[in-house]
Amino acid sequence: MNIIGCMDSFQEGEYWLTGQPVHKLKDAQLTHLRNQQIGFIFQKYHLIQKYNVLQNTMMPLLIRGASRKEAAMASMEKLEMLEMADRIHHKPNELSGGQQQRVAIARALVGKPKLLLADEPTGALDSNTGKEVLKLFAQLHEMGNTIVMITHDLKVASYAERVIKIVDGELYENETFDSETVERSS
Repeated sequence: MNIIGCMDSFQEGEYWLTGQPVHKLKDAQLTHLRNQQIGFIFQKYHLIQKYNVLQNTMMPLLIRGASRKEAAMASMEKLEMLEMADRIHHKPNELSGGQQQRVAIARALVGKPKLLLADEPTGALDSNTGKEVLKLFAQLHEMGNTIVMITHDLKVASYAERVIKIVDGELYENETFDSETVERSS
């Protein structure tokens, strides 16, 4: 995820994202690319505790240089889509895990990124809330969003249109795995 998200470098090969040669970009260019093109959805949400829901969602746009009004309007649109508009003045510690994840998703979507990276997006959620998040991802995908979901949970992976597994450094795509292979990769 760190390589796909332009946070870590790599030693071999090429990586192109939206026509840009990631493998040739400098730190400032990578920072700009991340802010403009990639939305991150973390397992632990990474919401800023001192800010309310609306402020947390506005953050990527404010960093881009958007006006507070523009950032608030775009954030409200995403929070309404995720059924969180009635919680905009709540702080993260006043929300359930599922609500915090929805805020994290709104924050990732607010800048209209080309790529959404979701790191164990259901790992900290109960099974019902996890299913709701996966249904939401399916809707986002139908709306044209590209989502790369990183997970160790084969049930979660089964919701994906395309599955690529890494086992002992080898890539496997859309294959059936016997229990021994699943055990080693978990």
